[in-house]
Amino acid sequence: MLFQSKNICSIYRSISVAAALSPKPNSHFIQDSVFHSFHYDEEVLASKLAPILQSCTACTGNLSSVLRRGQQVHAQVTVNGIDNLGILGTRILGMYVLCNRLIDAKKLFFQLQLCYASPWNWMIRGYTIMGRFDLAILLFFKMLVFGTCPDKYTFPYVIKACAGLNAVNLGKWLHGMVQSLGFENDVFVGSAFIKFYAENGCLDDARLLFDKMSRRDSVLWNVMLNGYAKDEQLVNDVVGLFTKMRKSETKPNSVTYACVLSVCASETMVKFGCQLHGLVVRCGLEMDSPVANTLIAMYAKFCSLFDARKIFDLVLQADRVTWNGMIGGYVQNGYMDEALDLFHEMVATSVKPDSITFASLLPSVSKSEDLYQGKAIHGYIVRHDVSIDAFLKNAIIDMYFKCGNVAAARNIFNCSPAVDVVIYTTMVSGFILNGMSSDALDVFRWLLNKKMRPNPVTLASFLPACAGLGALKLGKELHGVIVKRSFQGILYVGSAVMDMYAKCGRLDLAQQVFRRMSERDVVCWNSMITSCCQNAEPELAIDFFHQMGADGAKYDCVSISSALSACANLPALHYGKEIHGFIMKSALSSDVFVESALIDMYAKCGNLEVAWRVFDLMAHKNEVSWNSIIAAFGNHGRLKDCLDLFHGMRKDGFQPDHVTFLAIISACGHSGRVEEGKHYFNCMTKEYGITPRTEHYACMVDLFGRAGLVEEAFGVIKSMPFSPDAGIWGTLLGACRLHGNTELAEMASEHLLSLDPQNSGYYMLQSNLHANVGKWDMVSKIRDMMKERGVQKVPGYSWTEVNNRTHIFVAADASHPQSAQIYLLLDNLLNELQNEGYVPQIDLKKQQSLSPELC
Repeated sequence: MLFQSKNICSIYRSISVAAALSPKPNSHFIQDSVFHSFHYDEEVLASKLAPILQSCTACTGNLSSVLRRGQQVHAQVTVNGIDNLGILGTRILGMYVLCNRLIDAKKLFFQLQLCYASPWNWMIRGYTIMGRFDLAILLFFKMLVFGTCPDKYTFPYVIKACAGLNAVNLGKWLHGMVQSLGFENDVFVGSAFIKFYAENGCLDDARLLFDKMSRRDSVLWNVMLNGYAKDEQLVNDVVGLFTKMRKSETKPNSVTYACVLSVCASETMVKFGCQLHGLVVRCGLEMDSPVANTLIAMYAKFCSLFDARKIFDLVLQADRVTWNGMIGGYVQNGYMDEALDLFHEMVATSVKPDSITFASLLPSVSKSEDLYQGKAIHGYIVRHDVSIDAFLKNAIIDMYFKCGNVAAARNIFNCSPAVDVVIYTTMVSGFILNGMSSDALDVFRWLLNKKMRPNPVTLASFLPACAGLGALKLGKELHGVIVKRSFQGILYVGSAVMDMYAKCGRLDLAQQVFRRMSERDVVCWNSMITSCCQNAEPELAIDFFHQMGADGAKYDCVSISSALSACANLPALHYGKEIHGFIMKSALSSDVFVESALIDMYAKCGNLEVAWRVFDLMAHKNEVSWNSIIAAFGNHGRLKDCLDLFHGMRKDGFQPDHVTFLAIISACGHSGRVEEGKHYFNCMTKEYGITPRTEHYACMVDLFGRAGLVEEAFGVIKSMPFSPDAGIWGTLLGACRLHGNTELAEMASEHLLSLDPQNSGYYMLQSNLHANVGKWDMVSKIRDMMKERGVQKVPGYSWTEVNNRTHIFVAADASHPQSAQIYLLLDNLLNELQNEGYVPQIDLKKQQSLSPELC
């Protein structure tokens, strides 16, 4: 900054003048014997060598060459015995600083006259360039203690050092000193302060100083614009300041347009962005690289990929940033195949991809779950020695997790010790995605052991692990941390806390969190509705669905599907029909998942004909819709239709999955078709290679149990590759009770009472079994056990829907206003049944009379 840079011609001119001093016409200007043959006094040597040193400090190309020439000059000064170096010494010092030789500069510094500011300025500049901001500021204070007064060239680099340390208070103190010295209006000092304030979020201070500046060049305007653009609350000021700039004498340049266009992209200001594009074309800057790249990014955010691609194709020499922007645009808008094609085209045009290219491309692989493609890209990265920074490493780990290769993701994480909180967060999310909540907990502990502070995304990502492990206490502790660090106002964090409580069985706490949220988006409402459905509160789910609409939130496919699921579980056909009517009027009428939920709702509400009509009228079908209709017919005992649909699904080119076979095996069980159930279970494992899950084994146990083959059902349990859960032992216990197998029932009961000791249904099954065989002492023992453990029997209830109103009944219930007429009708029906040959089960009636509190 001390010396104005010269152009190349002036540098060569200076070198030629120096070379003319040599008596040898063909010798080099420094290395000749002219400096060895003659001795000059200080004044002559200074005048002859100053232009050479100035040309050295102005040259930024070959630093080694500059350093060699500068060292030769310094040596000649020493040989001639010049002690009082003055300006010549300062220029040599500047040469060392610009050549990054701070040790040599420091040695020379102490030989100079330090009463002048120039040597101090060069050393402060050197430390700032090196990134040693602390030493630069320390040297500045030493300068003040020494008694040397700073000049206008001192402050720009001291201000830059303050910015490097984020020392806002020190910068403001420095500003006061500058004002007292009268340098505030200097274009270099003022620009440095404006940039300092803007980068540290002090935009009011920056604007105040900006408005005072008499001369404002494009750099100064761009600094202010970028400062406003970085603050999400002040992005509207960018437009106002840009308009003011256009009215000033300073014209916007490519940097200006790139900044303002980036704001349009982030704020989806479509109309203004298009107007700016027209202005850019009028100014002839549309092909300028930063502007073209920002335009591509803007149109990609607007989902106008046609316009983005048109700009991309018009760029004559697309650089790496341009290719990356277009690839990223395709990925953001879900055009994964186009992104991969463009990547191959990029490689073919000899533009070398970098870490940003692959970090942009890998999400396309993650979404398609194409592990082969992901490995190919990872192999390319390794073969071509692409620098793997934190962003790329994070993208690779995420890709392997989403493609199901947990081992590869773990290896990449363990390979490099340089990991940040973002990568730890990805590991937590990846383990949870693959059902490995314990591993997610271990990673979270490592993060804390590394003294890293989890950010809101980390906490929101880890909360599902608490739900998966049923760790309510840990979830509450994390909730406390979230409240303490004021993260509870962040939407996705609040939704995660709410979801954690709901999945841990505390729907009351989930509702408290939901109601305290100051702002709710569609995701929050959907999470609450889904949580109610999962916690057997379908009525509450429908209430929240209605509140969601009243609150002005827009329903999406998740909201509709969850509400239809609640209608199916009640069942409430009239609510389901109302939602169906809303669907037909909205843009969701052709959504495959919504239509599949409609099929499920109508089937569970007993209207199989309408369920089939919805399926038959679907324009597009997928595996989910086929599974829904197969399960619908299976649950209604229509096994033949169920199997016909299964073959139709395969004929249409859809591969059955674990849900398909679950529906078929369950239908075989309800129809008593044991051999067919066994056939499809073997077909699933051997022909389709689908690994059976807990639900499949439970269906097989139920299949054998319903047919009276209790020993075979127990054989299925023994063959399981993992420990059976309470549901499977409960299914076996139900079969034992139905067919009177007391021995197996005792064993199943022991497992049940250890796995789920608070479930009253299992006590009831065991009690009824003993009552059937007359073991009343065991019935009393079970009753006492329930009292000791505080287990309350949950009464069973049934319901029916008449004239769009649901009526619920409990055993021996007289609360219904029409109970007298209902019981009279039941007595008449019972008499009709007995006339038709119905024989009541006397043993069950005796059991009810002896132990009514258990039945």
